[in-house]
Amino acid sequence: MQILFINNDGSGFADQIQITEGTTVEALFQQRVSHGRPQDYLIRVNRQPTTAGYVLQEGDRVSITPTKIEGAISRQLITVFLFPVPSPKGAPWEPDNVLTVSTCSPSS
Repeated sequence: MQILFINNDGSGFADQIQITEGTTVEALFQQRVSHGRPQDYLIRVNRQPTTAGYVLQEGDRVSITPTKIEGAISRQLITVFLFPVPSPKGAPWEPDNVLTVSTCSPSS
């Protein structure tokens, strides 16, 4: 039987592949990603998360995507300290040159 297999590991590819009747998701993973551990991958059938024991059907769409990328470093926690800043006194802005004009109408 034939399924669509999408491998997002490395360069990634999608291809129609032939598998035998009764092949489980776990067996397909072991055949196609023998170097990996299942817990390091997101495995979906027909865009839905699945179990290892799911028996693949004709026309299923299987995608295997790593959850961790080799060579990526983990982010470190950065502590940020906030210090109170005194509020500015005086006018909220100052003219940038002598030609700046401010107008206001007297209130009655």
